[in-house]
Amino acid sequence: MILIAPIKTEKAISKIEYENTLTFEVDLKASKKDVKGEVEKLFSVKVASVKTFITPDGKKHALVRLDKGSKADDVAAKLKMLA
Repeated sequence: MILIAPIKTEKAISKIEYENTLTFEVDLKASKKDVKGEVEKLFSVKVASVKTFITPDGKKHALVRLDKGSKADDVAAKLKMLA
């Protein structure tokens, strides 16, 4: 499994609302291409870009920006991230 868990911090929620971007904790060995394919397949959305970074505690996070036709709000609702 490439996607481990969605990130539900205040900053991640604001990225959903203002930048159409979802944040996930991902497998350390996952490439940007892997993350893009997994998100598109699981949520039936179009991904515009993926940025990854490794946190100081050794976890890998991915910022997944969705295309204009796809809404991060809808995906977040499926994941029960938004009330």
